[in-house]
Amino acid sequence: MRETVIQFGEGNFLRGFVDYFLHKMNESGIYDGKAVVIQPRAGGKCAQLSEQDCRYNLYLRGIQDGEVVKEHTYVESISRGIDPYKSFEEYMSLADNPDFRFIISNTTEAGIDFDSACRFDDKPAVSFPGKLTQLLYRRYKNGLGGFIILPCELIDNNGEALRNCVLKYAEHWQLDSGFARWIESENVFANTLVDRIVTGYPSDELKDAHPDDKFLDTAEIFHLWVIEGNFEAELPLKKAGFNVIWTDDVSPYKKIKVRILNGAHTSLVAGALLCGIETVGEAMNNELTAEYLNRCMYEEILPTIGKNEESLEFAKSVFDRFSNPFISHRWRAIALNSVSKFSVRVLPTILEYKEKNGTYPKYLPLALAYLIHFYKNDTPEDSAQAIGAIRNASITQILADESLWQADLTEMTDLITDYCEKIETLGAKECMRWILSE
Repeated sequence: MRETVIQFGEGNFLRGFVDYFLHKMNESGIYDGKAVVIQPRAGGKCAQLSEQDCRYNLYLRGIQDGEVVKEHTYVESISRGIDPYKSFEEYMSLADNPDFRFIISNTTEAGIDFDSACRFDDKPAVSFPGKLTQLLYRRYKNGLGGFIILPCELIDNNGEALRNCVLKYAEHWQLDSGFARWIESENVFANTLVDRIVTGYPSDELKDAHPDDKFLDTAEIFHLWVIEGNFEAELPLKKAGFNVIWTDDVSPYKKIKVRILNGAHTSLVAGALLCGIETVGEAMNNELTAEYLNRCMYEEILPTIGKNEESLEFAKSVFDRFSNPFISHRWRAIALNSVSKFSVRVLPTILEYKEKNGTYPKYLPLALAYLIHFYKNDTPEDSAQAIGAIRNASITQILADESLWQADLTEMTDLITDYCEKIETLGAKECMRWILSE
């Protein structure tokens, strides 16, 4: 089978996402291509992956339409792994093969970054965009066509950011002027949005079933891949039945994900912790917190961003995912840096609701009051500035602090003060029960 994909990253996510898709497309006979995995950092795991012929077991487990669903796949879509720190020429020679058409990456949010210390003659450049530029330049010198590049890093406009880094290296390294034109004209850097919780090596009985598989991987059933452009003819993901959206603009889909999925987490996290609930699954099995989240979602979040078939279906999938018994998602982990998350994930919904309806919503502002109470009385993990700005200030001062919320929220002072007083006098649980009964 041909090698058609260059993949930067050997971690759990890509193996539970892209490599699974490739395997299924190959298996169904609608695609003919494997991935070569490039280790983006020194000290990675490509050598160990190669020791088991780049094959591994993947288990997908979750809730779909209220039913438990499990799927087991022995993934065989990776042909080989390359450590460019030990085999630089093997890595660079990939540029000589015209069969390669796609480059896919997941090098963490910090991976797409320009590092001026990288040199063109490094073997390899330390940064991921530096390595990519080295490879692309050899491709250009070979007189071959470019690539369709699909970065999966969770940053805004990830394709544009990666292209800009490559162009910056071309200028920094004073490469041929024609190279920059070739980058722009012969390559596609697509902005993408990925969504799947990949839980990695399991802690349950699955590891006993595959004791020799060091790359045993687990993930939820749900998946979503939104890609700017349409390359279905070359990469038939939709034909294979995957939840892939080819689009001209990723941003509306990102808004749905951030406001619904991330917004649901952030609107419940402080309240759940103050109610003594440790995991998302426990919250979904708790009548009180489940009903509070349900009202936040269906009475405030969805009406604000727009109730349509797409948003309703995504909201339904979120509740299934939160109820997944195979994922222990701890609220303490979700609570990290809650202030900045709230300002991006929940606050825009509150403000847009007010603009549409003339009044503030009922339930989401309580999430803000819970957050303030949590920061004043618990042990939040956040910047010292954010913690200090809340712990040592009055409600009015907190809401007026634009460094926290990127907005002046003093208009909400009476409402949030009332909610905070209710939490103080009734306690977190009874306050939630009170607002649901109002």
